[in-house]
Amino acid sequence: MDVRRADERYPGGEPEAGIESWHAFSFGPHYDPGNLRFGAVIACNEERLAPGAGFDEHPHSHTEIVTWVVEGELTHRDSTGHETRVRAGDVQHLSAAAGVRHVERNDGSSPLTFLQMWLAPREPGGEPSYQIIPGIADSTPYAVPGAGAMLHIRRLTAGERTAVPDAAFVYVHVVRGAVRLGAERLAAGDSARITGAEGWETVAATPAEVLLWEMGE
Repeated sequence: MDVRRADERYPGGEPEAGIESWHAFSFGPHYDPGNLRFGAVIACNEERLAPGAGFDEHPHSHTEIVTWVVEGELTHRDSTGHETRVRAGDVQHLSAAAGVRHVERNDGSSPLTFLQMWLAPREPGGEPSYQIIPGIADSTPYAVPGAGAMLHIRRLTAGERTAVPDAAFVYVHVVRGAVRLGAERLAAGDSARITGAEGWETVAATPAEVLLWEMGE
């Protein structure tokens, strides 16, 4: 298990434009050849947007993009005609495939925080697709078959245990609260990369929300 702390992430964004970013993997000007990906995950970005701030239209291709809102409301518009509001508890999945453009903004009056996770597809190309699952229930897995990955969302009460999936690669990100994973305590923004996971579990030290990516070879 490789633990990465919240304060070890690479800072980014444009503070003067109301955008603050924290990157768990090599990203943009923060090139780190030893931290390019884990399993299918190639980015895990925490984005904080002030009211009125956002990312103007920009392109993506050959990437599975999964977004999880922590607080606030995200406005999404893309070149395939989708326009949605993504709220805490919703899973948004944009498959960029051969190419898509989108806009992400905080059109609300409150601060917005969201996690955006990028996964490498097993096969490039294809047609872009979009899906939003409103208010996904706890423990309901969300499959990203194009990347050979499954997202597990757990909202835990203090002292509650949950199994870590047995898989070739498991990426664990703590959204809020604190958990015990093996001998390590992980707090909000911390992550763990487990290779060859078998028989692991995590225990909530406080009420917690945790995202776990289960990935094959």
